[in-house]
Amino acid sequence: MSWLCCCSKRDKNLGGIGGGGEGTEAENSRAAGNGAKVHTTSEGGETVLNQKPPVASASKAGKGSAQGAVLIELFTSQGCSTSPSADLLISKLGRGDTQELEVEVPVIVLAFHVEFWDYLGWKDPFASSLWTVRQRAYSQALEQDSIYTPQVVVQGREQCLGSDADAVLNLARSAPRFTVTDIQATVFKPSESTLQVSLSGPLKFKVDGYTLDVFVALYENGHVTDCVKGENKGRVLTNDFVVKGLEKACTVRDISARKTVTGKVTFNLWEGFSRNKCGLVMFFQKTSSMEIQGAQNLTLPENI
Repeated sequence: MSWLCCCSKRDKNLGGIGGGGEGTEAENSRAAGNGAKVHTTSEGGETVLNQKPPVASASKAGKGSAQGAVLIELFTSQGCSTSPSADLLISKLGRGDTQELEVEVPVIVLAFHVEFWDYLGWKDPFASSLWTVRQRAYSQALEQDSIYTPQVVVQGREQCLGSDADAVLNLARSAPRFTVTDIQATVFKPSESTLQVSLSGPLKFKVDGYTLDVFVALYENGHVTDCVKGENKGRVLTNDFVVKGLEKACTVRDISARKTVTGKVTFNLWEGFSRNKCGLVMFFQKTSSMEIQGAQNLTLPENI
């Protein structure tokens, strides 16, 4: 089966992840290296998938250690005609509805909705420029010259077309996995409009000669949208694992495996927030390379 990517976007300011212009879409499209097609901007250029080889890490779980899940990040947009198939794949992976997919490793998924296709006629209600900045940062780290949707990044080390199930699963199977930490989370609501997460415990792996950021993401499931404009006009779009907030709890450097790590984040909640539709993910990311060094689900208490 061939897959068609909605579009690729030439980033005009890859020297700084916060910038970049929109560009103008060209009529033609080019074939990417894996057989998928991507639309190019008027500047030309071509999105090349799977450029960077896997990188080993000193903190990879050793023999006998409990190994955690693989983090899969989807960059998607309701304004992209080929994103819905990637959204469905991510929903299945996240829910564990994977019998036909034959996934042999545990995975954690997060969906980041980007805003750069809003101008095509439909404004994605879950999109944020912050997630576009994150995607640009991955573009730099993975030595790409474009960003596109739907794009999947696995463990911060490899990327592929998000609607290509075989490519996504192959990257998940081959990705390095890392020691499960003993960090515990305390979650409570200091007010009706805020959620606070406090972390404390040892990483169980050494951080030596590099800097590691500890992030917490808050996501929401069960979104159903009637799309009345844009490339998906007339379609009912479903979205799960939609990232509503991403906060850095702390940054660590040169610490032993037994050293206690502490941090705290606060999320602003939205009208209609429901504990039953939401979840929390903690993950560890190298500051310099954006490589993921472990991810874990955190429990939302029933009384939240």
